[in-house]
This record gives sequence, structure tokens and C-alpha cells, in this order.
Amino acid sequence: MNNNIVTMAGAAGLLAMASCTSTQAPQQPNIIYILADDLGYGDVSCLNQESKIHTPHIDRLASQGISFTEAHTNAAVCTPTRYGILTGRYAWRSRLKSHVLVGHEPALIEQGRETLGSLLKSNGYHTACIGKWHLGLNWQKKDSTKALFEGGLWNMTSTDNVDYAAHVGGGPSDYGFDYEYVLPASLDIAPYVYVENGKVTAAVERQVETWQQEDRGLFYRHGDVANDFDHNKVLEHITTKAVTYINKQVGQEEPFFLYFPMTAPHTPWLPADEYKGKSKAGAYGDFVTMVDAMVGRVLKSIDDAGIAENTIVVFTSDNGSDQTDEEITRFQHEANIGRRGRKGDIWDGGHHVPFMVRWPQKIKAGSTVDATISTTDWFATCAEITGVELKDNAGEDSYSLLSLLTGECVKHEIREATVFHSAAGKFAIRRGMWKYVDLPDKSSDPILKGQLYNMEEDQLETKNVFLENEDVARELKELLEQYKTAGRSRPINIEN
Repeated sequence: MNNNIVTMAGAAGLLAMASCTSTQAPQQPNIIYILADDLGYGDVSCLNQESKIHTPHIDRLASQGISFTEAHTNAAVCTPTRYGILTGRYAWRSRLKSHVLVGHEPALIEQGRETLGSLLKSNGYHTACIGKWHLGLNWQKKDSTKALFEGGLWNMTSTDNVDYAAHVGGGPSDYGFDYEYVLPASLDIAPYVYVENGKVTAAVERQVETWQQEDRGLFYRHGDVANDFDHNKVLEHITTKAVTYINKQVGQEEPFFLYFPMTAPHTPWLPADEYKGKSKAGAYGDFVTMVDAMVGRVLKSIDDAGIAENTIVVFTSDNGSDQTDEEITRFQHEANIGRRGRKGDIWDGGHHVPFMVRWPQKIKAGSTVDATISTTDWFATCAEITGVELKDNAGEDSYSLLSLLTGECVKHEIREATVFHSAAGKFAIRRGMWKYVDLPDKSSDPILKGQLYNMEEDQLETKNVFLENEDVARELKELLEQYKTAGRSRPINIEN
């Protein structure tokens, strides 16, 4: 497929999108994007009546704004989803074809690529990223003739050549953010340090050994630790940083964008003492309770500052929960309610997530939308909010949600189709009610080359209807291949 040609389906989708474009002049609201880590759709109490966890603050976001019932991450694990959020581009188009990065790997986002940070900064926003980065950093070596570290990426035996006192590149500051305060990766992946505007905030003079308790979630890996880093206090610490940033921006002439990727409830599950026993879903549930409380702190700072009316707050997760069948049975709590699989899977449980947006000035309280959306879509949404026409080499897999947010769109689908990607690098694509999984069905006799599910009738993906609908499967397979070779799924600007 030539990049200068729009498919028939793509052109039709573009026309439908054009009819759903907001007609109001773009506003310049503050934007706060809160990204939980490994939180399942069913962990949120307003989305799951049987939830063993109470999430009043996240529930309030939904009741005061809009909730998407078919929101999906572009990938089923951390790093690629974060790439998609910040660039509006599927991460499998980058060098990362499967799995995630670890803490000492170089930056993933390509130099010069537009991000949410650079997009909004160039349109009058002050921008900040506070929390879990997990998109690679460019560490400097003490000795340029030697390797940065020894051992494998997941079992480093030595990091003696990392110069923690030197400038750290490849972080948010290099991608359009005015302020950065980040962890390199997850709370269970070394190095355990904070990086503020390119500098590690304290000396790195110690290491921790791999820590594993009886509970599966009480785990982190061996590695370097900064003197100011305490695993038990990270979530509260970065929330305090986020609230401090919001308070500092209040009263400034320019609007602000805060990207706040949390570290929880990813392992290790470390709820503070005041949250222990607050849920009925063990340490994981208690950690989710703490996540909700931190969301509450952010909302309170907005309300107290009197800026809620024209501040957009987004809350979502970077993938589905990693909850096991044993944990479901033990606690009678389903974090990925109604969906097959878990974090990392191509099945919906791997990438179906909560997605709420509050914007009192524009969004009707208590709204719900059943359109299939992707976390890549916030990029194009911010472009439309600020009145920016996306270039063809930016946000290639992003569709604006603005018309759905404001209720101006009469359609339920704004995307031609949505691609999903598993931790193992496998693909699926959904268009309307049909989801095609580009994997053989080993349970069938004979083995089928692909799988097709009717997601309106079979959300658990238990009945492969490939043989009864081979024409549909073939069309979706062809569309997936078109998206791969074209380098984009969003139609190009016809006027170009």
C-alpha cells in the first residue's frame, strides 16, 4: 500500500470522522494524563459490581466525566503502550518488536519524532513528565571502550561501567517536556533511581538483591539503588511531586500538560500501612486502593486550586492486570472482568482497560461510550483540542476522540480498525464486532491458520468462527498487512 493512497475503507472512515469533528473553536485546557500500571478494568468498582476493591476517586472521575467501555492499549505490556501514548504510533513500528525494555537500555523513541510533550509545548503548554518512564535512557559510560553492563538484560551481573554522575539523555526532556522527574523503568527493574532533568538525584552507592516473598507480588530484581530511593515510598513520593507541579502551575498564563505515569499496582505490591487490609483482594487489592487514593490527591489539588472546570483529567492503565487464575479463585475478584487472558496476552484481558476523561467545561457528566478506542488516540485528540493539523509523519495510528468526548459525534466508531500486540510480538486486529487473531488455533482439528471471534457475542473469545466467516478473516488479515506495510493506519491528510 502506497502511503499517498487512502484505502476505500480508510477514505470512508475519514469522511465519517470529518462529520464528527468538533465545530467549536479549540480551547486551551490544562491536561493531566494519569496512567496506572497493570490495573485491570474490573479493579475499578464502578465498572465491576463484584469488585473486591473500592475505588471512590476513580469512580468519581467516571461519574463527573465520560467512561469508555471498549478502550484498549495498543500493546499488552508496559513499554510499547507508553511509546504509543506519547507518539500516537504503534510501538511495533519501532525497534521494539516484542516484550519491554529494561532500565539500562537506550531510548526507544526515535530522535526528532513528535510526542505529546513536543506537540503541546510548541502550542503554548508547559509540559511535565513525573513518574515511570520505561522508554529507555541514554546512560553514559565511565570507560567508553567497555560495555555499559555485563550479563543479560534481565540478569545483569555488573553495572560498574554506568556513570550515574553524568548527564542522562533520552528522557522526557529530550522529547518536549519542560520538566522531568522519572524512574527509568518499573518498580521491580533496576536501576532504582530518580532522574530529574537529566541528573540522578542522589549518589548510587548500594545494591539490592533479588527480593521474593511468598506472595507472588512481593518481588523485585537485583540492581543498583540510589541513596534517596525507597521502594515502599515511591508511589506517594511521585504523587507529591505531581501535586507540587500542579500547584506551581496554577495562576500561570500558559496552560500545562502533566503526564503522570504511576508505578502501581505493578509489582512489587507495597501498599502503605494505612491501606493494608482496606480491600478484600489481598496485597494487590490494597495497592489498587492506594492508587485510587493517589488519584484522589491529584483531583483534590485541582479542585482546591479552582481549575477543575477547564482541566482535562484522563485516567487509564498501560495494559490489563497480571492477575492469575489462582488469585481469582483465592479472592473471588476478577481484575480483567469478562475478558480472556491477562497482561501480555493478545486476548482482550491483556489490553482492555478503564479509560475515563473528566472535562466539566465540555464533557457531559456520567457519559459512556462503547466505541473501540486505542491509547494511541490521545495524541490526535490533543492535536484537535489545540487546533493543530497533524503531519503525515506524526501520530500515524492516532484518531481524535474529541467528538466522542463532547457528544458531537453520532457515530460509535471513529477508527477503521484497531491493532493489538502481545508481549510475544503477536498481532490481532478488530473492526466492528470482529476480532481476527493472527495465530493458528492449535485447539482445532485440523489446525486453522487464524482465529476469528465475534466480540459482541463472545467477549471471552471462546468460539473460533474462522471457518464460518473465512471472507471476514481474510479481509481483516489483508487490512492488518496493509497497516504494517503502509507505516500507518490513520488515513493521510487528503489535502497533502
